[in-house]
Amino acid sequence: MDSFTPTAADRFSFGLWTVGNPGRDPFGGPTRPTQDPCHLVRKLAECGAWGVNLHDNDLVPFGASAAERDDIVSGFKRTLDETGIVVPMATTNLFSHPIFKDGAFTSNDPKVRAFAINKTMDAIDLGVELGATTYVFWGGREGTEADACRDPQDAMKRFRHAIDFLCEYVKDNGYDLRFALEAKPNEPRCDIYLATTGHMLHFISTLENNEMVGVNPEVAHEHMAGLSFVHGVAQAMEAGKLFHIDLNAQRIGRYDQDLRFGSEDLKQAFLLVRLLEGNAGNAPYTGPRHFDAHAYRTEDEEGVWDFARGCMRTYKILVERTRAFDADPEVKDLIRVPTDAALDPVLSNSYSAESVAALRSMDVDPDAIGAAGLGYERLDQIMCEYLMGAR
Repeated sequence: MDSFTPTAADRFSFGLWTVGNPGRDPFGGPTRPTQDPCHLVRKLAECGAWGVNLHDNDLVPFGASAAERDDIVSGFKRTLDETGIVVPMATTNLFSHPIFKDGAFTSNDPKVRAFAINKTMDAIDLGVELGATTYVFWGGREGTEADACRDPQDAMKRFRHAIDFLCEYVKDNGYDLRFALEAKPNEPRCDIYLATTGHMLHFISTLENNEMVGVNPEVAHEHMAGLSFVHGVAQAMEAGKLFHIDLNAQRIGRYDQDLRFGSEDLKQAFLLVRLLEGNAGNAPYTGPRHFDAHAYRTEDEEGVWDFARGCMRTYKILVERTRAFDADPEVKDLIRVPTDAALDPVLSNSYSAESVAALRSMDVDPDAIGAAGLGYERLDQIMCEYLMGAR
């Protein structure tokens, strides 16, 4: 045991679908046996995790009777109590059953849309019963292959109605619950509506209860679109909308890989941890550090727990590395923001005639400023050296 061993104070969580992934892929069946949810919770506790998250059908099979549902849930709750593991987030499976083959909330068929909303209300009840305070929506089937099948504007209206309706359901029941919307550009659909975190942030601004809805960005999903995940997370944080986050790893241009956190693009992982922990100067993210990833298909069950421990250990190592980086005097000097007693008040205040006059009269030598180097090559090299353990 060392300083990188996870504890409950780290607020690390995993989904039942992550550590319970049996190694199935589109080209082959499972390579590991399906595990009982209570067993997964016990093993997560042994690994030092704090929380476990779930889709409704990760715990209660589709079509289970009310009596079967209550029996399963009561056993799961006993295991949570025994282990001290909490359920910070829950979500609904609106993608596995064939009824959702052309979407759930955005389907052309009103019966499908009604079924999806009803299923989600039941799943919200389950999540709240287990203690969840965040509810995630990933629209895995909310998209198209044959784009002429519906006007995308109608899809947006239907999605908006569903979220507005479910917000009111939460309020009507007095639940302490916030919604977090999760973007993805494609897979399993050719094109998924609301493809990026930026799309989601705008969509949220159109909701009736937008104050209770934020985002749940995922590393792999943003990288699939070829975008900087760090920038997307920063935008969500700056808007006060980072309600949850999915941590994993991904190679740009590939299918959704859900690799162990930090196993690809360590620079982005470093910068992400630096942002979330507030080392760069802004307020830190205080929510769960959720790992939405799974072990390689090559692994047996022990390999699954190597994967889980690896996610958490890498995050904690990066916390230490980013803190050391930001404490480095040379780094502080390179990223120091110059001050200007005359211009700083103008650039921080609202428009005024006085601000216009100050800007018009400023004395700036653009050629001299343009010729000056900023030292970012040196800054990036120092970051790489911290990542490689040379500092």
